[in-house]
Amino acid sequence: MKLAGKVALITGAGAGIGRAMAALFAEEGAAVVVSDLVAERVEATVAALRERGWKAAGVVGDVSSEADADRMVESAIREFGRLDILVNNAGIMDRFLPAAETPTDLWRRVMGVNLEGPFFLCRRALGPMLDQGGGGIVNISSVAGLLGGRAGVAYTVSKHALIGLSRHIAQHYGARNIRCNVICPGAIQTGIPLGGEPHAEAMQRVMGLMSYLPRPGQPEEVARAALFLASDEASYVNGAVLVVDGGWTVV
Repeated sequence: MKLAGKVALITGAGAGIGRAMAALFAEEGAAVVVSDLVAERVEATVAALRERGWKAAGVVGDVSSEADADRMVESAIREFGRLDILVNNAGIMDRFLPAAETPTDLWRRVMGVNLEGPFFLCRRALGPMLDQGGGGIVNISSVAGLLGGRAGVAYTVSKHALIGLSRHIAQHYGARNIRCNVICPGAIQTGIPLGGEPHAEAMQRVMGLMSYLPRPGQPEEVARAALFLASDEASYVNGAVLVVDGGWTVV
């Protein structure tokens, strides 16, 4: 098993890509800490993992809260004694709103979840990882973190910035056996809400780009990429940005 003896904390693991990662990581031997904002999702995911005989625990919280982010890491260490893998997967959309039409509260909320949350969690997790001699971080960005026309301004900026955060961590801590890599998923069938009524013009433009997709991706396909980056098979992979989009960004 690729993650035998490892402890992994996955945010946004109550549904979609996060839940697929939780199941795959647990199947590969990791003790998984399931984090999500919705208590019912946490309970359901943890129960599903335990029913298979896998090690799992849950913690409910909002990653954009510094206190909650700290508590997630502390819960993992308290439950399983260490933290080897952190996956920052929790994220929210922004209704595809352009800059001139984005309200401040939406901008701050998207930045809080998509950028500040991963920063809070990485900051809290790095200390224990350094103390134990290493660890791995996988941050889930988006093709919107590489291009300008796959979402609204808040989501686009937050996902670009997440790549910068990841590269800095990779550069600064790589010599101390901490790897930090990024996955940029494309159009994955997760059912993530848009955050409200989408901007009509922007949505029409994105839907036009969807015609270049060979097919929508599945959460399990992103989970397999995350498993590779989190495992020792990727021991020489640090600071990488892995695009998982079926070729959407190359056409």
